[in-house]
Amino acid sequence: MPESEFLAAGFSSAYYTNLKYIAHDEEQHVELLTSALAAAGAMPVAACTYKFPYTDAKSFVTLASVLEGVGTSAYLGGAPLISSKAYLGVAGSILVTEAIHTSLQRFTVGEVAPANPYGTALGLNPVYTLAAEFIVSCPSTNMALPVMAFPALTATQGIPAAPGITFTFTTTTSMPSTFFVTFVSGLSTTSVAGSMEGGMIVATIPATAMGQTYAFITNTNVTSSIMDSMILNGPAVIEVTPPSPTFDITEM
Repeated sequence: MPESEFLAAGFSSAYYTNLKYIAHDEEQHVELLTSALAAAGAMPVAACTYKFPYTDAKSFVTLASVLEGVGTSAYLGGAPLISSKAYLGVAGSILVTEAIHTSLQRFTVGEVAPANPYGTALGLNPVYTLAAEFIVSCPSTNMALPVMAFPALTATQGIPAAPGITFTFTTTTSMPSTFFVTFVSGLSTTSVAGSMEGGMIVATIPATAMGQTYAFITNTNVTSSIMDSMILNGPAVIEVTPPSPTFDITEM
C-alpha cells in the first residue's frame, strides 16, 4: 500500500517510515530463522499463501496491531520449549523487537501501549488456531506441522471491552451443559462460568483482563496455566481497557 493511502487515513509520514522498518525487521527474522534451521540440518518450509481481511490503510493497521500482539505472545509462549541457551538468547532478542512493534501499533490505533504490566504467553496450538484463519494453502512439499487448530471462537461485540461487563461470543460447535470462558491476560488466567443466551456465549470480563486478552472456552475452571486438554474453542482476541494507573512516588 502506498504512503498516500496511509496519509489519507490520518496516519503520519513518520508512522509509515516505522512500518517500513517493521517490514524490514520481519524479513530479517525470517532469514535468520530459515538459516538457523538449515544449519541445524532441518529443511525450512516454503512460504504459504495467506489472505488477510483488510480493505484499506485503517483496517490494515488495526489488524497489524492484533497480529503483532499475537506474534509477541507466540515468542513468549515458545521460550520454555527452547533448550539451547544460545537459541533462547536469539529468540529473546526477536521477542524484544516484536514487543516494540506491538507497542507502536497499539499506540497508533489509540490503545494504551503498556496496558498490562506483563506479557501474555500463548501455546503453540492456540497460536496456530489464530494463524490458520489466514492460511489459504501451503506447498505440498512442506512437511506436516506438528500442530492442530481448535474450533474457532468469535467475539461478537465491539471492543474495547472493560472489566465487569458481559461479553458475547459465537462458535459453530455446540456447548456442553457446563463450560467456562477462560481469559488469559499477562500472568493471569481466569475462568468465568459461561452461559448461552440467544444462541450466543455470554461471560463477564474479569478484572484480571487488561489489554490484548485471549478468551477460550474450556471444559474446566482453570486455576493455573491453561493446557490444550482443557480447551474446547478459541482463542478469540479481545481488547480490554486497563484501569487507571496507580503508583507510589515515595518508592521511586
